[in-house]
Amino acid sequence: MHKTTHDGGMLTEAEVGPMTGADAGDADSWRKRDLAVLWHPCTQMSEHPHTLPLLPIARGEGPWLIGRDGRRYLDAISSWWTNLFGHAEPRIAAAIARQASTLEHVILAGCSHAPAVELAERLLGIAPREAGRQPLTKVFFADNGSAGVEVALKMAFHWFRNRGVEGRTKFIALDNGYHGETLGALAVGDIPLYRRVYAPLLAEALFAPSPDAYLCEPGETPADRARRAADGLRALLERHADEVCALILEPRVQCAGGMRMHDPLYLKLVRELCDAHGVFLIADEIAVGFGRTGTLFASEQAGVQPDLLCLSKGLTGGALPLAAVLATQSIYDGFLDESREKAFLHSHSYTGNPLACAAALATLDIFASDDVIARNRVTSQRMAALAAPFAAHPHVAEVRQAGMIVAFELTRNGNKATAFDSAARIGLRAYRAALERGVLLRPLGDVLYWMPPYCIDEEALLLLATTTRAAIDHAIEEAGACA
Repeated sequence: MHKTTHDGGMLTEAEVGPMTGADAGDADSWRKRDLAVLWHPCTQMSEHPHTLPLLPIARGEGPWLIGRDGRRYLDAISSWWTNLFGHAEPRIAAAIARQASTLEHVILAGCSHAPAVELAERLLGIAPREAGRQPLTKVFFADNGSAGVEVALKMAFHWFRNRGVEGRTKFIALDNGYHGETLGALAVGDIPLYRRVYAPLLAEALFAPSPDAYLCEPGETPADRARRAADGLRALLERHADEVCALILEPRVQCAGGMRMHDPLYLKLVRELCDAHGVFLIADEIAVGFGRTGTLFASEQAGVQPDLLCLSKGLTGGALPLAAVLATQSIYDGFLDESREKAFLHSHSYTGNPLACAAALATLDIFASDDVIARNRVTSQRMAALAAPFAAHPHVAEVRQAGMIVAFELTRNGNKATAFDSAARIGLRAYRAALERGVLLRPLGDVLYWMPPYCIDEEALLLLATTTRAAIDHAIEEAGACA
């Protein structure tokens, strides 16, 4: 049996992978089985199976996903921004297999194991550092990004309470920010689609102006915008500093908010303001860490160090769920006491899972052996060259880039003030058109973006660029025809 590739070539059954039984090679059969039992994340299930295509995936290989029907799809979004080095990366897979034959899991309360200790040591060794500031010295593991944010929020609040300061119960977050969908993380998020329904359940947070450079006034630079947003934060802190325990932000890129980007100057100004008002700075680098924005951690671009650093997604190269929260010694010391009520009793059953830690250690080994950041600079330059012509497209209001992330803001006439009506579903139309051409582009509203695995090569980059252009044109044409 042979299957067609994305470019019209053929895959043998061996290349596709084993498919046996009544549904061998039958993607429709898998769709029916899936929809009979699964409830998918971040999905209006009524859109399946017609409006939103469901892709039964058999396996992955490098930057490619291979469907049950043998079709290949370029994973241009790194499977929700998790995958760094490609699917089925053999070094990560081997590390997991070795660990699985020794110790698959053990409770981390009262026990210890080498992968957790070694990973904590290595993370602290590469974490952002700022001259004259107490370094990050302790690591608390969690299961996923949202859980990591919950840990950091609780630590910040609880630290003040342990010191007898009970009035600091609020957090400051940024307009258009996103930090996850558990209730604590959702409370410091500002994307209405996710937040609005659950608002009655959420703790009160304060929101500061976003430094988003897309919001620049005419003649204003991204640095000017950063200063203006920092002025708004300063005013907020002056009114509420005694109520605030921490500020949380996504350094450099508000990812779920539409890949909106800001000048690193903002991070420096925020660090200064947090220090001036005795407020902890939480850096959510869950999506932007591990090389996505051009440096290992986005905070490095401003030369700042947070008090709490949240990591996940790329931490394991996309292989297994794991999160880490890095904290300063003074935060850790604030929980040391004879009273258990002053201990940080937050827990997850799979905290510090040895398999996930082994995957993360293999990921850090790849960074060390392959000079990933230097290689990414070359790839990001090529991505910039391929993206540049889109700026002249009549329906692209902005092309923006931070390292290995490129985003295209689509509007009716290329003007920031003329967004498409939501009913036009431009992003969804572009998504479907790209799938037909063998590229997985999952839009954020009407923002298309590239965030591919770092192993993407020239041929795949060319496919990504040509497909994105064709998908935009098809979406606009189809929406016009349906108007």
